[in-house]
Amino acid sequence: MAYGGDNRARAKVWAAGIDAARRRAGLVLPDGLAAQADRLRRLLSEWALAEAAPGRLVPWLPVAFGFGIAGYFTADREPAWWAAAAFALAATAVAFAARRRPIGFPLALALAAIAAGFALATLHTLRIAHPVLQVSTWSAQVAGFVEIREERARSDRIVVRVQRFDAPRVAEKPDRVRVAVRKGTAPAVGAYVTFKAHLSPPLQPLRPGGYDFARDMYFQRIGASGYVLGKIATAPAPQGGGAWLRYAAFIDGIRGAIDERIRAVVPGDRGSIASALITGKRDAISPPVNDAMYISSLAHVLSISGYHMAVVAGIVFFVIRAALALVPSLASRRPIKKWAAAGALVAAAFYLLLSGAEVATQRSFIMIAIVLIGVMVDRPALTFRTLAVAALCVLLLAPQSVVHPSFQMSFAATLALIAAYQHGLPNSVFGRADADSSLGARAALWGGREIAGLILASLVAGLATTPYAAFHFHRVAPYGVLANLLAMPVVSAWVMPMGILGVLTMPFGFDALFWKLMGDGLDWMIFVALWVTSLPGAVGHIQAFGTGPLLLGTAGLLLVCLLRTPLRWSGAVLVVAASLWAVSTPRPDVLIAADGQAAAIRSANGKLSILHSGRDTFSVREWLAADGDARTVKDDTLKEGVRCDAIGCIGTLADGRLVSFAQSIEAFEEDCARAAIVASPREAPDACKALLVDRKAWRGHGATALRWIGDRFEVNVARPPGYERPWARGPRVSETAKSPARPAARDATPRTDDMEIGD
Repeated sequence: MAYGGDNRARAKVWAAGIDAARRRAGLVLPDGLAAQADRLRRLLSEWALAEAAPGRLVPWLPVAFGFGIAGYFTADREPAWWAAAAFALAATAVAFAARRRPIGFPLALALAAIAAGFALATLHTLRIAHPVLQVSTWSAQVAGFVEIREERARSDRIVVRVQRFDAPRVAEKPDRVRVAVRKGTAPAVGAYVTFKAHLSPPLQPLRPGGYDFARDMYFQRIGASGYVLGKIATAPAPQGGGAWLRYAAFIDGIRGAIDERIRAVVPGDRGSIASALITGKRDAISPPVNDAMYISSLAHVLSISGYHMAVVAGIVFFVIRAALALVPSLASRRPIKKWAAAGALVAAAFYLLLSGAEVATQRSFIMIAIVLIGVMVDRPALTFRTLAVAALCVLLLAPQSVVHPSFQMSFAATLALIAAYQHGLPNSVFGRADADSSLGARAALWGGREIAGLILASLVAGLATTPYAAFHFHRVAPYGVLANLLAMPVVSAWVMPMGILGVLTMPFGFDALFWKLMGDGLDWMIFVALWVTSLPGAVGHIQAFGTGPLLLGTAGLLLVCLLRTPLRWSGAVLVVAASLWAVSTPRPDVLIAADGQAAAIRSANGKLSILHSGRDTFSVREWLAADGDARTVKDDTLKEGVRCDAIGCIGTLADGRLVSFAQSIEAFEEDCARAAIVASPREAPDACKALLVDRKAWRGHGATALRWIGDRFEVNVARPPGYERPWARGPRVSETAKSPARPAARDATPRTDDMEIGD
């Protein structure tokens, strides 16, 4: 394998230097083994130099940049903006000084990109700083402008930019609040509304290591959430809402009109899905169909991304160019291909704005725009570089997206698909379409290559996104390739073209036919999704694992996709190691919710039993999913081994230790004397000898997980002492006297009568 004479020469110099250092250190190998080691060393040096050739490191820049942003989100305390900025400037200066050094420059540039990502995230958080509600309030009087309106299955939801906020014993005034309203009563975007609401602080992680809803809401600039009490009233605005609000109202008006028209012509789930494909409004899809789309791996159809953007731009490009080609004077004298590219770019931009401009749509638009602009300026688009530019643009606009599943899955799938085609996988597996082979010609004639390409794309994208689906949603889709093979040809060749024609003919009043035809195609997709969901083993449940395996798997994916030499197979080793690490993650023995209202224990059968749930079924669903448990919150087996009475519940762990949930003050006396762990929404007395997770503990630490190791419980909390970020405050060190880390140093084996409490 040859990579150029310069690389060979540099590899020899490297090998000679390493050999001299080995001799100086006295590490001399036998002649035969030394010769083999020398050949391997030279080969590795040659591969490494080939990977560092000019232009080959460009795709790694957004990787380093994103790594710096991810590092920002792992900090326990908010970094000082001046320190982050100074570090980025210093690293940039070092990279500039090392620009003529062949080895030092790539390393210095990577460090500069990491520092720049860290500084960008720090400064972005500082720029959007806003108050966050710290305590719940039942009587908040709110007035403000509606910025976002969402239709959901059982209720509607709005985001309000607050102009006036009055609530007793509340010091913070959130800039924005998100509230649920009764179905069909959500005011239009841009309306000035007044209402009374029950508001709570943004939701904390439901378990240690779980998704941080508060962080997500903070970067949406939302400081509280809740629901409206009574009616919501529209009132005259005391002042204008600004240009951005007028733009949002205009776009929402267009989206609402298209959505209303589609669902009037095509009712039910197929109308809701049709609207999701055109306007991005996907909250009205019924839960059974929505779940079936996720289980069958067809949910990507509902999120407007690269596939939708490519179809829209491709159809518009083809139609404009074909129409212009019908005019001979234009076709022969004018650059109609460039004109078609410009028209497709305008259509893609309109689709971006119409669909709500989510992260996946932004990435898709940027990539499509680069390709179309390349057509207009007669410059070819380099795919890996195109993806790198798209990633940098998205991260510059929204650095918080790096920790969001949409960003991770979208870029992982696109990266894997580009790598598969650049490595020539379709041709090597299925043969070239123009190969001199009668069999190949017949296969191409009957669409064999197209079907094979669809299978390959589904398989590659599915494998690339599996780690992220498992990490965030704790499940995989075993029949995803089958569902995509059956549904996607219809979506590509029928559903999307009919949708585009529907939008184009809507101003003229001839759109109903196309919406109905679009609905016919969606009937088939829904049928496929429900059928695949009904197959045995359609849902692959996976227990939760930490960020370590995810980062290791991501590194493996990057090596496999971005490297060109055989060094890329080292990435496969990392992926296997990450998989083994993920499946070996230990599971907790006890889980307590962030508000102390729910608790679960791992019983003798190895499964979770719900000690108490109250009305907090959301936490219970998350615990079961994170445990890889297929049971639902209504399953009767969730109460196995648990006994309750009017003042509390008790259950036993696999080793026989007693765990108590005390609902009233009366329960503490006996539970504190006999139980190993006492959980409660109340505050326990100071004399309690058990390991406590009471009001003082969960108010400071949030959700808690405990696991028995050796002779003690290992305690893991969502908000450890000293944790201080703008979206969440951990307990002060002085507030941790009643920390759940305090051990219970005594016998906690239950007595016979402990488990004989009446139901």
